[in-house]
Amino acid sequence: QVQLVESGGGLVQPGGSLRLSCVASGFSLDYSVIGWFRQAPGKEREGVSCIVTADGGSTYYVDSVKGRATISRDSAKNTVYLQMNSLKPEDTAVYYCNVVRRGVYDYWGQGTQVTVSS
Repeated sequence: QVQLVESGGGLVQPGGSLRLSCVASGFSLDYSVIGWFRQAPGKEREGVSCIVTADGGSTYYVDSVKGRATISRDSAKNTVYLQMNSLKPEDTAVYYCNVVRRGVYDYWGQGTQVTVSS
C-alpha cells in the first residue's frame, strides 16, 4: 500500500524549532524529487524546499527559509525531514510532502499543521 505521511507539526513560539517528517511506504524515494510545500490560509501553496535523490541529494530552498531550514533524507527509514529553526509567524501553514518520480508517480501526503504564535 502506497502511503506518504507527514508528522512533526504543532504549535511553537516565534524563534522556536520543529522537525517535520515525511515517511514513505510502499515505494522508494530513490530517483525522485522530494519536496516540502506549505499553504497558509487564503494563500496559494508554495514550495519551501526539495531534495533531489535522483542526482545524489542536491537541495534547494525558497528564499524566505534559507539559513533557517534544512532538508535531509534517511534512506534506511525511507524518510525525508525538514528541520525548521528560528520560526516566524509567517511560517504558519499546513506543510505537505510531495514525491515525484518523473513518469512513474507523483504522491502527496495529507499535510501537517505548523502554527507559530506566542
